[in-house]
Amino acid sequence: MTVDVEDYFQVSAFEDTIDRSSWESIACRVEYNTHHVLDMFARSNVKATFFVLAWVAERYPALIKRIVADGHELANHGYDHKRVTQLTPDEFRSDIIKSKKILEDTGSVDVNGYRAPSYSIVESNLWAHEVLSECGFSYSSSVYPVKHDLYGIPDAPRFKYQSHANGLVEFPICTTRILGRNLPCGGGGFFRLYPYWMSQWAINRVNRIDQQPCIFYFHPWEIDPDQPKQPNISAKTQFRHYLNLNKMESRLENLMTQFEWTRMDTLL
Repeated sequence: MTVDVEDYFQVSAFEDTIDRSSWESIACRVEYNTHHVLDMFARSNVKATFFVLAWVAERYPALIKRIVADGHELANHGYDHKRVTQLTPDEFRSDIIKSKKILEDTGSVDVNGYRAPSYSIVESNLWAHEVLSECGFSYSSSVYPVKHDLYGIPDAPRFKYQSHANGLVEFPICTTRILGRNLPCGGGGFFRLYPYWMSQWAINRVNRIDQQPCIFYFHPWEIDPDQPKQPNISAKTQFRHYLNLNKMESRLENLMTQFEWTRMDTLL
């Protein structure tokens, strides 16, 4: 079970409508929503990995301390959600070193895992795995083995693999194989799009037929149907971002009781 800790206005889909320079003037909802997620996990005795933006950690250090105190893994989601496809290798190195230090200093724990914003490790920048290994990370969960207009490596391995000679492990987001194609079943917008029974069936299929764990993710803003609605966004973006937000929490509660979940580093 993994959580990508970022606020609603920091998602890549809003890059062209909400400028980073305006983030400081927007009322944040990520602290409250993430505490709510932590409460949900506590009720179900679920331990998870939280991939946190260092931008969030700088502003809400008590939240980071609670994540660690509650027994969850603290991991790196970059500093301010710049996609790896937008960075040079040197810029990427600077980003992950900076964010790793902020998270480790705030949480007082080692940070060994990384997830690229918007799964932006793709075929054109596989050099990122080498940089992650050189900077001391043990694993990444940044590849989505699907065909998508924003991300994905369709022919990437579906399950854990060593992505670099130095030993870095990649944990792809979960898919199940149907009619020769990978069907996403690892959370996020697809979890809100499918009827719940379909996600449950797909995860069971991965566990029982592939005999593999499912790498699942969601964002704190996905349990917040009252977040401010953004004007001037495309119909596709509006559909993807706001679909079934009001159903997400109850679906997650079902998921947490029907499957066993653990931290990424435990799985590693």
